[in-house]
Amino acid sequence: MKRILMTGALGQIGTELALYLGDIYGRENILATNRSEKNIEAIEDIRFEKLDVTDGDRMYELVKEFKPDTIVNLAAILSARGEQIPQTTWKINVDGVINTLEIARQENLKVFVPSSIAAFGEGTPLDNTPQTTIQRPSTMYGVTKVSGEILCDYYFKRFGVDTRGVRYPGIISYKTLPGNGTTDYAVHIYYEAIKHKAYASYIAEGTQMDMLYMPDALKAVVDIMEADPSKLIHRNAFNITAMSLTPELLDESIKKYMPDFKLSYDIDPVRQAIAESWPNSLDDSCAREEWGWKPEYDLDKMTKDMLENLEKKLK
Repeated sequence: MKRILMTGALGQIGTELALYLGDIYGRENILATNRSEKNIEAIEDIRFEKLDVTDGDRMYELVKEFKPDTIVNLAAILSARGEQIPQTTWKINVDGVINTLEIARQENLKVFVPSSIAAFGEGTPLDNTPQTTIQRPSTMYGVTKVSGEILCDYYFKRFGVDTRGVRYPGIISYKTLPGNGTTDYAVHIYYEAIKHKAYASYIAEGTQMDMLYMPDALKAVVDIMEADPSKLIHRNAFNITAMSLTPELLDESIKKYMPDFKLSYDIDPVRQAIAESWPNSLDDSCAREEWGWKPEYDLDKMTKDMLENLEKKLK
């Protein structure tokens, strides 16, 4: 990667990834796009243009003008919100990927498209979920992510488009709040710990989901995009993870630094059902073997960093 156009750049991952890529490749070589300008201040001095990813003509205009060698397509509606507006979720999450891939085909660009643990579902082994396994998601978000995985594989095999991607678990960050996902509780718990020393989890006790701290999520993008293509057997939708968490494990970790923290439960049946359809833990051995994936943060290291930074941010 040398010059990068990003879609969905003002979301939870995008705002931090834009700055991360800018620090590596130069901010003048990053074009951040999003369909709204909400949270635009988070990307500081990086160039921004409005873009709805379903508008392929507008995307192509920006590509011809900016001349990127890579498109990082983060534009998506997430799991919980996606159940409220499934048709719109399909349009943005799938049509946006097709537009990205078609432009990449025409202009010989590399493409990064992230998938998600939401791509798994009924019939998927819940523990140590393999790289290649049954994928029958029960949410529209999950359906669109499986579709994106297959489309990326198709464009690579049929047209030679250099597509790459990872399956993200829940992403935890202190900088930008997530946008209506099922794993968001793992971010909210830290915010509420600092603000109120208490949190009511909408996910039930004992519910396992894989998580990743944002610095590792960002590093994964660069690592896979810069990897030797001859070593990539799978190319797209690599399982990556750092930790399998439950609300009570987060509670225990927070209490090491805030002994008076109190965790309670107020279960959201919709998001709980979604969580129960997802894996408890992922097997990320393919990512480790093919491009050297290795997370730097475990639970306690992440908790310490989250609490220290949120203390500064919120007080």
